[in-house]
Amino acid sequence: METFDVIIIGAGAAGMMCAIEAGKRGRSVLVLDHAKAAGEKIRISGGGRCNFTNINTNPQNFLTANPGFQISALRRFRPRDFIALVDRHHIAWHEKTLGQLFCDDSARQIIDMLLQEMAEVGADLRLETAVDRIDRTETGFSLSAGGRQIGCASLVVATGGKSIPKMGATGFGYEVAAQFGVPVIATRPALVPLTFEIGLLERLKPLAGVGLDARIAHGKTRFSEAMLFTHRGLSGPAVLQISSYWREGDEIALDMAPGTDVYAELRAARAENGRQSVVTALARHVPKRLAQLLVDQSGFVGNLADASDKVLRPLADAVNAWRVKPVGSEGYRTAEVTLGGVDTTALDSRTLQVKAVPGLYFIGEVVDVTGWLGGYNFQWAWASGWSAGQSV
Repeated sequence: METFDVIIIGAGAAGMMCAIEAGKRGRSVLVLDHAKAAGEKIRISGGGRCNFTNINTNPQNFLTANPGFQISALRRFRPRDFIALVDRHHIAWHEKTLGQLFCDDSARQIIDMLLQEMAEVGADLRLETAVDRIDRTETGFSLSAGGRQIGCASLVVATGGKSIPKMGATGFGYEVAAQFGVPVIATRPALVPLTFEIGLLERLKPLAGVGLDARIAHGKTRFSEAMLFTHRGLSGPAVLQISSYWREGDEIALDMAPGTDVYAELRAARAENGRQSVVTALARHVPKRLAQLLVDQSGFVGNLADASDKVLRPLADAVNAWRVKPVGSEGYRTAEVTLGGVDTTALDSRTLQVKAVPGLYFIGEVVDVTGWLGGYNFQWAWASGWSAGQSV
């Protein structure tokens, strides 16, 4: 039977980072993945340019049922540490918005960088190799994978979540957790477009493809970014952000002209030039198709001078304070990440090792730590992989 100091299941961001760090410490490392290529979610991220971190990363940018768990790893391996690695490989990058860093060229550069780092420390990568069985042994673990029996002292589960099944995502990591008695927080799609019921979709049909800047709120949580009307509901960065907090049956509140008191602006426009249409006045603050739809659905006919405050107030509220109740999301098919996962109360926050099962680690997306949109989830992958790599 082949033996290694460390076997890592999953050749994604967290798994490769862990392999690099373990290899630097002189450990013999084997990385297994059922996919045909390593780092597939890295490859498609950021529109193919990989939003590899966010310089504004802090623990408040993450959701978890155990607040504070993520602090240790994020403080031990910071965005500047990954940027230094990128710079050493002469990968050009730029800051887009809100601290988001992207490759100037291709996400493939990040994958190649990680593979090169793994090769330099002697980590063995075996793709298209599914793990069929895992057993606990006196010296660690025994795995049946690719028709072989392989042993290790430390086993790291870096299999990701359920999001984007077409990229090979599965719930395998949660099955491993269950096998070893590690609790799992219920999972759900996160950073995902939200959907509306058929009647509302029919009414909003003319807006499909319309984008605008918006402030979206769920309770006390608010995000101000771009929003997009789709044939199924709402998408865009602001919507993806709030989706991680939204639950079925909840409303979200949208201000589609943030920073503008649309009611006051319409009244001022009426006093200044009452002969213009309400649509023209409203379209100064929102896309014209949205302005036209709101006026049409209000039933008002006439110029701005004919519009009383009782007409203008509902129109303004429909822009500044639209409350809507999505019926669902587009699910794991398009979700960027999975919310929930391996319960962090069962893990050591410094090493990501299972407290009750020495030698067993869970890192990356499979763990119940979910970041905001904008490079935060990659930073968690790097940080959790790095932290486990110092211990395995």
